[in-house]
Amino acid sequence: MQIGAKRLSKAQLRPFLITQFQDLGERGGEHMRGKGNRAGFTLIELLIVVVIVGILATIAIPKFAATKDKSKLASVRSDLRNVMTAQEAYWADFATFATLAQLQSATNYTFSGANTAAISATATGYTATITNSSIASAITKCTVQVAGGSVSTTDGVIICS
Repeated sequence: MQIGAKRLSKAQLRPFLITQFQDLGERGGEHMRGKGNRAGFTLIELLIVVVIVGILATIAIPKFAATKDKSKLASVRSDLRNVMTAQEAYWADFATFATLAQLQSATNYTFSGANTAAISATATGYTATITNSSIASAITKCTVQVAGGSVSTTDGVIICS
């Protein structure tokens, strides 16, 4: 190889090239050979992470919504079981089943969250229905019939619809 007017031998060329490449690195030539020792992420890497997080969110959000509905329905069932217990206590005290107003005044009973109740009582039995209108799925209420109630032929079984 000839540099300027001077011709270098192979033994002289090797140290010359090494010093030239070292000079290139020291003068900021790192960007020509890749990232070098720069820290950080590229735009493509960040976009891939955002896409993956977005895909995971689209999978997780519907499952979370279904879990909320299940918990609301569980509160409906729990309130219905509490009504059944309160009715048993009322019957033990007064030898008759109570309406909703009688239960609430005798036991100071309230319902969970957005749950509402309807109780149809007679001297021989009752039918109680607890409803939660904030449930997004098709099942929003549960009903139980005890003794002389009229909704179900199965006594004391909670039926959700």
